[in-house]
Amino acid sequence: MSLNYKNTSAERTTVTRDLEDIAGKTGNIYKSLNAIAKRSNQISAEMREELTKKLAEFASTTDNLEEIFENREQIEISKFYESLPKPVSIAIQEYLEDKVYVRDASESAASGDK
Repeated sequence: MSLNYKNTSAERTTVTRDLEDIAGKTGNIYKSLNAIAKRSNQISAEMREELTKKLAEFASTTDNLEEIFENREQIEISKFYESLPKPVSIAIQEYLEDKVYVRDASESAASGDK
């Protein structure tokens, strides 16, 4: 699944969040933050993998220093990824927009025992 990072409405700067908004979806702030943290790790891994693939296209097999320093495409790609919101900001935005499914493992285990 490729994310559309350009069209995210996630904040690019630090924002104070209302804990009631975050805790209200699960009833527990810790469960909510755990879900956000797990989603943030997924997003981070996807972004890292995508960046690595794009930079690998420009990998040089020669040891010519001039070619390494003059590769504008790599610089532009790197700048784009640096300008994106942080993975945790994207995860919080997805969570607040109900795009993250939060499953309670203790409840699903209890219902499976019956």
